[in-house]
Amino acid sequence: MAKNTKSTPKHDRCSFCGRGRDSVKVLFQGTDGSTICNDCIEMGYKSLESNELTSKEGKRGAKRSDFSADKILKPQQIHDFLDSYVVGQNSAKRSIAVAVYNHYKRLVAAESQNNEVELDKSNIILVGPTGTGKTLIARTIARLLGVPFTIVDATVLTQAGYVGEDVESILSRLYQASGYDVEATERGIIFIDEIDKIARKGDNPSITRDVSGEGVQQALLKILEGTVVNVAPEGGRKHPEQKFVQINTKNILFICGGAFDGIEKRIAQRLNTHAIGYGRVNTNHFDRKNMLKYVQPQDIKSFGLIPELVGRLPVITHLEPLSREVLRSILTEPKNAIIRQYNRLFEMDGITLTFEEQALDYIVDKAMEFNLGARGLRSICEAIMKDLMFEAPSSDIKEFTITKQYAEQKFEQADTALIRDNQ
Repeated sequence: MAKNTKSTPKHDRCSFCGRGRDSVKVLFQGTDGSTICNDCIEMGYKSLESNELTSKEGKRGAKRSDFSADKILKPQQIHDFLDSYVVGQNSAKRSIAVAVYNHYKRLVAAESQNNEVELDKSNIILVGPTGTGKTLIARTIARLLGVPFTIVDATVLTQAGYVGEDVESILSRLYQASGYDVEATERGIIFIDEIDKIARKGDNPSITRDVSGEGVQQALLKILEGTVVNVAPEGGRKHPEQKFVQINTKNILFICGGAFDGIEKRIAQRLNTHAIGYGRVNTNHFDRKNMLKYVQPQDIKSFGLIPELVGRLPVITHLEPLSREVLRSILTEPKNAIIRQYNRLFEMDGITLTFEEQALDYIVDKAMEFNLGARGLRSICEAIMKDLMFEAPSSDIKEFTITKQYAEQKFEQADTALIRDNQ
């Protein structure tokens, strides 16, 4: 027999369903005296979940119904979008555009009824010197995609049980980026930066345990190829009591990037560019200033990545060293060009900032001298602009022009030791 709710005090029964405290597991009471039981909370959660409102960040992953052949961006469209932010590097941009396009098509094929031919994913590895735009390409492509995307750093990864992050943490990042949606996570893209930092430390792996090198590579093998992984939503070591979620990595595309400093010597050795006598006859056509264009899987293997991992990264592309002309374009042409950023910063203080052409040439010359790529442009500009950014907001200046003389004076006065140490 149901209990008479009228005889039960108001604070001892649920304000929504009317059941008494002894009929429910938990009864929560608000500051105004209203109450709600655990069953009503659970029903409310399911209602929110069905309307995709449970995530604070929203469901950022695209639904399955969003993938159709007519909605997929073509490689040329992806390439054109990258052109707005990344100067040069056409070979790398074309490889990324094709990989992303094929990733979308693989998702469409997985939903179609015709599954006679299973499309395998083609993970990518980007090889290029520091400051050539590997991470910039990744961050730019993330703005365009309709699937979850995350960038992780391989330098912090270690074998399970050692200080650092487990390899599975890269999937936790993607899971968080998808708004904690498993279905969206399984269609995402992960960019692993600094992949060269987990190279094997020695030719003989039995000498010592390589917990941040070969051990990490071994743990990455199944994840890159495709397997079901137990993932801790908030990170496994900091919250050991949390429940794991299972994520299938079969359709997750992996893009890896690294500088691979010194790999040019291995490429030159393979091409026999240092041969003497008759061996030099066929080596004159090699571009010795850009040996990375000849990079092959065996060069990546000789650098320290195990063969099994190299085999799971079938697409290898390189980034060109930045010439003086490209560095000059990077300063002014992209939508987020460095000079445009400074103009915007001063515009917010009501100051019109302009740069003389000779001043821009001076900045590029110094970047070439330090050999830091595009990243060096920002360091040099900061050294030149530091005093002006400190003084201008408190002054009555409305317009200011950066001349070559001003740039030279401020740069020579600045402590450029840190810039030089990074060469």
